Parts: sequence; structure tokens; C-alpha cells
Amino acid sequence: MDVIGQFPLFYFPDYGSAWMMGITGTIHILASHTSVGAAMLFAFLARKAYKENRTDYYPYMKKYGMFLLIFSYVIGSITGPGIWYTATAASPRGISALIHNFVWVWATEWVFFVYEVIGVFILVYFINKIDKKTHLQLTYTFALASVGTLALIIGIISFMMWPGTEAYYTTGSASDAFFGVNTFPHMFLRIGFMIMMSGVIGLLISSSMRKDNAELSYELSKKMGYISLFGGFVTLLSFIWYMGTLPQNAHAVFAFSKDAIIQNRIVLTVAFSLYFALAVFKPKMIHPAMATAMIFVILIGGLWSGEKLRESMRKPYVAGQYMYSNQIISRDVAGKGIKNELPIIAEKGLLALNPFVPKRLKVITTDNKLEAGKLLAKMACSNCHSLEKTGVFRPMKDRLVGMDKEGIKAILYTIGDGGMSYMPALKLPEAEYDAIAEYFASLKY
Repeated sequence: MDVIGQFPLFYFPDYGSAWMMGITGTIHILASHTSVGAAMLFAFLARKAYKENRTDYYPYMKKYGMFLLIFSYVIGSITGPGIWYTATAASPRGISALIHNFVWVWATEWVFFVYEVIGVFILVYFINKIDKKTHLQLTYTFALASVGTLALIIGIISFMMWPGTEAYYTTGSASDAFFGVNTFPHMFLRIGFMIMMSGVIGLLISSSMRKDNAELSYELSKKMGYISLFGGFVTLLSFIWYMGTLPQNAHAVFAFSKDAIIQNRIVLTVAFSLYFALAVFKPKMIHPAMATAMIFVILIGGLWSGEKLRESMRKPYVAGQYMYSNQIISRDVAGKGIKNELPIIAEKGLLALNPFVPKRLKVITTDNKLEAGKLLAKMACSNCHSLEKTGVFRPMKDRLVGMDKEGIKAILYTIGDGGMSYMPALKLPEAEYDAIAEYFASLKY
């Protein structure tokens, strides 16, 4: 019997499957980006403290380190496995593809990560307990391990967007997959944001020290303002560079909501710039409550919107521009022995080929058509869309409102054939088109 390598279906109502991973990932990214940015900041402050004999910097570094231990490494350690769990449920084939391509890259990243975790404990608890030069050298290795972790993960994440070279599909090589055209723009974009985040967190720590040492608090707040401005500038330039290295489908998605995205980025740039300028020129006005609020503004307005944009532009793919978000393989990858599944799906249909479809739904009949259509919609669409009337992320209701069965079927026919260039080409037998259309029509959006 012909089958394709599908897994049992995971569907989260109202939000869709993949967005659960996105929500968990955004929280994790805030924690992880803060830790990498802080590692670079620690190296900068430790060097300054050592060269200028500024021992008053060490209490600040210790407080910052304690914040990292509680915020970044506790929350990061919880949400990191959370990403694995949600990704494995929502996109098991996608995770399998990443592991098969990058198993040794990931193993190396874990070595760096373990060093990071050990390093932050050493940096915090050994301040004033070891000589300053040794402490400085440890901060350098901590920063290198953190940036190394970032660089390895970015290569993997960038592959999810696009290998960037046709050679990969022939060789299947990890290096051809890792060093894509958007890997380095993506890495510098992240580094810029991490530097900015280190300054934002630094402003919270420095403003909370005002009662103990007002003069030092103002000095460090001003420094954090400069650091944040620099990080924001790097982020903005890298974002422009990054956008120029994206595949055609990403630009098609970007164009779909281009005006709103640009407006959002302009508003955020102005808001962040004013806040950082305030820290530079009027550090006395930065209070812990304001600094805390700005962390949430950056989380929701900056990080969440940015991650949502990246996830949207990667669609309809989940890995390497050869695997759709719904786990279907759309092209050959000779170097990995991977075969395009679209021709056999067009011939025999998803229901017949998926080994986890119940026997009663393998063949569509008058009695089971609605149930089969619902299952097909979840299999084909739910990794990008929420299907219910109350759907939140990319809801089908926004696209099919007021349409009857024939109108919906006409849209299904055009997908991937120039009607919606950012959606995947997925040809199905007529009976499956009819079942999906009948199910969507029954919802009466």
C-alpha cells in the first residue's frame, strides 16, 4: 500500500497548530536574546572595570547576573523544552528534517549552552572572590560561548526560511544548508536586537540602584541608553539587509501587509529612540516602573510582531523550501534521498496515503463527506490557518466569508496556480476538493 510519511494530526482550536510553537518561541527568544546580549554587555563592563579600576561596576554586574539567572535561564530552560514539545506535536516532520540536517550542529550548540549556564553562575558567584583579570577572561569566554550558541542556532533557523543555494538539493550537505544567503544578515539582525535588549534590561537594573548610589545609577543608565541606541541602529540596518536576502514567497507575504508592517516599524523605531535618548540625556527620568513597562512594549510590539512576521514570511514552508508547513514534501532533495510527494497526492489523495486516517474515511462517500472534509481541512490547512469562526491567527473566516461551496472550490483550484503565489501548490483528487469545500461551506463564515 502506498503511504507518505505523515504523523498523527495535532490541532489546537482557534489558534492553529503552528502558532502554539510561535507563542512559546517568542517567550523563549526574549529570555535567550537577553542572555546573549547580556553576555556581550558583561564583557564590555568587565573590561571597563578592569582597565579603569571601576570596582563599583561589580555590584551592578552581580545584580544583572542574578536577574539573568532568574529570568533568562529559568524561563529559558522551561520554554526551550516547550518549543521542542510544541514543535514536535505541530511539525514532527519539520523537526525530523532539522535534526537529520543538523544533528552535529545541534550537539555543538548544546556544548556551548552548557558552558553558558555554568559560566553565568561562575560570573555571578565569583565576583570579588577571584582576581579581576581571571574574572575578565571568564567574561570573554562566556560572551564567546553565547555568541557561538546564537550563530549555530541562526544557521538552523535560517535554513527553515531558505537554504539559499541550489547546491543543497543536490548534495544534501549540512554546510550547504547552514551557510545560506540570509544566514549572516539574520545573525546580525539578532545580534543588534540582543545588544538593544541588554541595554533595556540594564536600564531596569540601573534605575533600581538609585537609592544605593544615585551617581552610579545615572552613569550606568546613560551608558545603557547609548548601548540600546547602538543595538537598535544595528537592528534596523540588518533588517534592511535581511529583507534583501529572502525568497520570493517571503516577499509575496510581506507585500500582502506591507503598509501595516512599515507603519508598525516606524512607530516602534520612534518610540524606542525617544526612550533611549531619554536615558542618555535625562537619566534621572528613567524609573523602574517605566523600564519594566518598556520591556513589555518591546516584547509585544517589537519581538512578537517581528517573530510573527518572520514565521509568516517563511510560509508555506517549515524547512528548506522543500517541506510544507502541513508536512508534505514538495520537491526532490537528491542528496538526502527525499522524493517529491505532490504527484502521488494529486493521483491518490491525502486520505488514501496518510497512514493515520481512519479506515472509514479512506474513501469519501455521501455519508462521510463532511467528516472527511473536516479532516482534510485540518491536514492541509491548520498549520497556517485557524478554521473556526472564532479563529485568531490567519482565520479562514476572513478569506471565505459569505462564500458558497462552488466559490470556495474555485479558490481551492487556484491555490499555487498563480491565484495566491504565497500559498503552496497542492493538487488533490476532485472528491477531496469537493469534501473540503463542503466542510468550509457548512461553517457559514
